[in-house]
Amino acid sequence: MHELAIAQSVVDAVCHHAAGRAVYRVTVDVGVLTAVVPDALRFAFDIAAEGTVADGAGLDIRCVPGAAHCRDCGADFTVTDLLILCDACGSADVAIGAGRELRIRSMEVSRECAQPADVETTR
Repeated sequence: MHELAIAQSVVDAVCHHAAGRAVYRVTVDVGVLTAVVPDALRFAFDIAAEGTVADGAGLDIRCVPGAAHCRDCGADFTVTDLLILCDACGSADVAIGAGRELRIRSMEVSRECAQPADVETTR
């Protein structure tokens, strides 16, 4: 299940950029050609976020459709799986233009930084 490693990377990056602020929502773009199962990624994200500033955060997954361009006939077409053949001429000589994305699009965080647990004793 590579979704757990992906989720851990997302949580690590989000926590780093949150700089101590609570994270409420994370939106990621996931291309259809990444072989990531959205429900498995959500489950893994919840596990990876436990005990971090992202604990309890929602994960929105935006599926990015695949697109390719045939180098033989010049056709542009939609790609839905990893077996990529041109719809127009059947050629396998294609350039993938979209569908392999895996990126954090945005995150929603609290406005203020969280105070350290011992804030009263450090003043």
